[in-house]
Amino acid sequence: MFSNIRPFRAIIFHILIGFLAYVNRSLMLVYLAAVFVYFIFQILTKKNKLDYVLLAAAYMTGAEVFLRMTKAFIFYETGKYAVIFFMLLGIIYLGFKKNALPFIIYLLLLLPAVFVSLEAINYTANFRTTVLFNLSGPLCLAVAAIFCYGRTIEFRKFLNVLDYIVYPIIAMVIYITLYTPNIQDVVTGTASNAALSGGYGPNQVATVLGLGVFILFTRLLIPYKNLLVQGTMMFFMILMAYRALLTFSRGGVLVSLILCLAFIFIIYFSTGLKTKAKISVKVLAIIGVALLVWGYTIIQTGGLIGNRYANEDALGREKEDVTTGRVDLLAVEIDAFKENPFFGIGIGQGKFQFREEMGITSASHNEISRMLSEHGVFGILAVLVLIFAPMVTKLNGRKNIYFYPFLIFWFLTIITTSMRIAAPAFIYALCLLNIDYAPKKKSTLHRK
Repeated sequence: MFSNIRPFRAIIFHILIGFLAYVNRSLMLVYLAAVFVYFIFQILTKKNKLDYVLLAAAYMTGAEVFLRMTKAFIFYETGKYAVIFFMLLGIIYLGFKKNALPFIIYLLLLLPAVFVSLEAINYTANFRTTVLFNLSGPLCLAVAAIFCYGRTIEFRKFLNVLDYIVYPIIAMVIYITLYTPNIQDVVTGTASNAALSGGYGPNQVATVLGLGVFILFTRLLIPYKNLLVQGTMMFFMILMAYRALLTFSRGGVLVSLILCLAFIFIIYFSTGLKTKAKISVKVLAIIGVALLVWGYTIIQTGGLIGNRYANEDALGREKEDVTTGRVDLLAVEIDAFKENPFFGIGIGQGKFQFREEMGITSASHNEISRMLSEHGVFGILAVLVLIFAPMVTKLNGRKNIYFYPFLIFWFLTIITTSMRIAAPAFIYALCLLNIDYAPKKKSTLHRK
């Protein structure tokens, strides 16, 4: 499972999946079914269940947006439900640590708003699409955190888990590239561009591509042993960065940049002089590549991508709202909290009670303010649990070089795109793992 050759086979396989998705999207339902059958079989039959539970959840986290854009799902929230399912399967087999109690408390803090919703829910609204839609993200985070809290994994296996996030993103970037072969034909302004995002939401696509860029950037600094795998993955890192820019959605790109800077800082100040020199050379090289990618993107978009990041429209005029309406949403949700500070207005009720009255039709982009408005004081307590529980693991001596970058990813993602995808929930859970960097080798007893 952890050999140097298999990653290259996995890359080739997912390149083919991307081509198949472009040729016939209906085949992706077969792909989804095959993924489920494969991972369930592995978890049920293999001894190293921790590894396969994490690999299954990681794969579904990376594949979620790709499955959505190719319509390969039973429910819209299939990705989150899948992560919850695999994590519950892991809990059934392996149990969970008693120290995971904060996340059980977090789950209990979500319940009062559910009861408020049952009383306030609009008779035309569907419980699954209003309540479960908004609750699926927090549920996914809670179950994943309960499973991961206090567990230890070898570093090489942890890196393999990260690879399983990247593999389906490779399929997605192939599909997106084939979906819009002529970029100039679809770039008409500086707004987020669905045509350049595989016909799907640019915000979510940029978030997942940005996560893929970050993971592969860390593998530039912690390289693969196989040179062919290393070169191929670095190519896909550049392609993902390029396609993330082309979505014209800034959130995922900027978050990825911040994560890369944080990881450089952490690894630079935790290594010796020889390693520092190697890292410095690699960082200088990647800065040069990044400037080339940025310049090429400017040429391909006729300079409009520059306008986008300068907060200007296609004519170069500065836009009034750099947040593209997010401040208005935030203000509405704070007003909702002020009117219902204790129990909140109920899960999913912001759309019916406040946003529609203000003429705002878009869903919440900020999970913190949504928790505030819909859960009230209980929402504040729930957020505090999520912030301080990981810090306790760090103070208790847990080792995880990805701890701070993953925690930053979770926080910045939920305040820009809420928890519409499984990525922030699963990545948050990964930062709770303890990484064993030098596993002890089993000693061999020799008979006389």
